[in-house]
Amino acid sequence: MKKDADTENGLFIPKEVLAILAILQEKGFEAYVVGGCVRDLILRREPADWDITTNARPEELAALFPESFYENKFLTVTVKTDSPDPRLAEIEVTTYRAEGKYTDQRHPDIVSYAKTLEEDLARRDFTINAVALEIPNPKSQITNKSEIQNSKFRIIDPFDGRADLEKKIIRTVGDPKDRFGEDALRMMRAVRIAAELGFSIELKTAEAIQEHAAWIQAIAKERIRDELIKIFKSERSSSGVELLSDLGLLKFIMPELEEGIGVGQNKHHIYTVWEHNLRALQWADQEKYDWPVKIAALLHDVAKPRCKQGEGPDSTFYQHDLVGGRMAAAILERLHFPREVIGKITRLIRWHLFKYDPDEGITDSAIRRLVRRVGVENIDDLVLVRICDRMGSGVPKAVPYRLRHFQFRVEKILREEEAPTPKMLAVDGNDVMETLGISPGPKIGFILDALLEEVIDDPAKNSKDYLTSRLRELDRMSLEDLKKLAEAAESKVELIEDEREAGLKSKYYVK
Repeated sequence: MKKDADTENGLFIPKEVLAILAILQEKGFEAYVVGGCVRDLILRREPADWDITTNARPEELAALFPESFYENKFLTVTVKTDSPDPRLAEIEVTTYRAEGKYTDQRHPDIVSYAKTLEEDLARRDFTINAVALEIPNPKSQITNKSEIQNSKFRIIDPFDGRADLEKKIIRTVGDPKDRFGEDALRMMRAVRIAAELGFSIELKTAEAIQEHAAWIQAIAKERIRDELIKIFKSERSSSGVELLSDLGLLKFIMPELEEGIGVGQNKHHIYTVWEHNLRALQWADQEKYDWPVKIAALLHDVAKPRCKQGEGPDSTFYQHDLVGGRMAAAILERLHFPREVIGKITRLIRWHLFKYDPDEGITDSAIRRLVRRVGVENIDDLVLVRICDRMGSGVPKAVPYRLRHFQFRVEKILREEEAPTPKMLAVDGNDVMETLGISPGPKIGFILDALLEEVIDDPAKNSKDYLTSRLRELDRMSLEDLKKLAEAAESKVELIEDEREAGLKSKYYVK
């Protein structure tokens, strides 16, 4: 088995991982850090999780780690730690294993114990994931001074994974047809890793994916969904989606998207529908938008091919926003996305063509209706999808003034609902009349305004006991003096609102 010489600089290994390795080695077992976390360490990326492989059997692992649990048929025991870091709270420890035939392109028919680490690494997907770290005497490297340790180690790399990392390529361990026949999801995983790392897929591996892309249909929709989400979370999701299409996978996952290939648009666009959708997603990548916004950006014009009327610069796409929302819902439901995610994305697509022009006198009521339809929690993301649409049009410009003004208006309206008014007081008009024994009249409003001014200055005074005592003091004042206090309160509220509005205008660069 190929082992590289000790590396001088070391790699940073969490003490939780070192502790598990130490326990296993002290009991006479072999134990190695393995898989994607090793790949990320070599690339100086922070691993998303940690995996250990060992020749200890699951029942032996369960005895060594009482807080562990073993609930699968793949010889993996999950060891719980006391780490506050969610990436280290549970660490998977898997017994060396070999796998039999995969008749369904999803799961091995038989999972059996392997005798050696190399045999275990040979059944892994890609060479860059078939690398292990041997850490001599891990117990001596554990300290309580930090969560991460700079460890001495040896790299075990029987399939030249480090060379592929240097070349920035993704290549299967052994025959790609065999690897994808074992688990067809590996074809998507190759695309996902390429998107995450900015790597390319080695020619024979890519050709095998193109030849056997239809195998992806055997994979559970939930697993496909999870890989898709990881692609959209990456910084190069647009490249990932394009690669899914180039390799023939996308037509089995989101075939509706490919309906836009070669479909021209009108005078407002210089790209085809497919190119425009990809460029909208590319902008979302560049700006690091959340993954649901990225999906909405990609699918925002998915219905245009079905809604197109006419050809050339004057062609139209009536109701593509409405139809697109329905199509997106169908796509995401088919892939078993969570209900709340489907609702969010479909709303963003359904209303991405909202009309707003600061010079057309759009009423506050109209804006409130849109906010209700989209949801207060989604309104900012709606603007982001609209920006992606704009920036993906082929005529890159700054975010239009009208969109910034729309954001200003929305936030101003929402903040107005939080503006200080007598309604926020712990007493109301009925309390004033009952406490003072007076009938309805302007005096009640004056008293409430005067109380409001005090509460604005000192919110702690907004208690029923304090305000009731102040009612009696204010009752002894003349109506004229009460009116002056009320006017002072109104001026203070107006000043607060003017300052808020000025701040919002500055925030969105509007007049």
